[in-house]
Amino acid sequence: MPSAQRWRTGASATVSGYPRGTKLGVDVGLARVGVASCDPDGLLATPVRTLKRDAKKNSDIQVLVKEAAERGTVEFFVGLPQSMKGTETASTEMARSYAQTLVQALDKAGLAVPVRLIDERLSTVSAHRSLREAGLETRNHRRVVDQVAAVGILQQAIDMQRSLGRDVGVPVTLRRSTHSAAPAPNEEPTISEQSRPESDTAS
Repeated sequence: MPSAQRWRTGASATVSGYPRGTKLGVDVGLARVGVASCDPDGLLATPVRTLKRDAKKNSDIQVLVKEAAERGTVEFFVGLPQSMKGTETASTEMARSYAQTLVQALDKAGLAVPVRLIDERLSTVSAHRSLREAGLETRNHRRVVDQVAAVGILQQAIDMQRSLGRDVGVPVTLRRSTHSAAPAPNEEPTISEQSRPESDTAS
């Protein structure tokens, strides 16, 4: 039952201004999406899986929703790539759009799990460096680099939470339909002065 899921997933303890519980980190790419998770105490982020990006059917988004439900996830952190100067790029917009789609899918599934965007300017670069230092050949990076980048995103988030004693990142709010609501049965529609016919407003 969606309402039960919403209560169960959203019922997390709060530690010094941020939620305690399992969190998921997401690294969004054009072809692949890396996923990482952390322990309930938010001490260590670990890789989970790499998903194939499915921009048409969003099957990868549905996998994330399923992961959230199964793990009792209390928060998502989606990496927000920017230029080194802090300006937005096409990748930035892609991450924002992905996060919004995730928020909508979670809401549809009845899961009250907040999604937050967090700066990830160096996550992929750091991931490749970590893999090289671990002795993995460059040609083998592709199958795991997204997971490692997701680990970097999540680890940065949970480290900042513990250090600052509050939640971090930018919350993603659900965008609902912007259609104007119809007036109530006994309510006359309001007509602004700008929208009145010229003959009505003439003095």
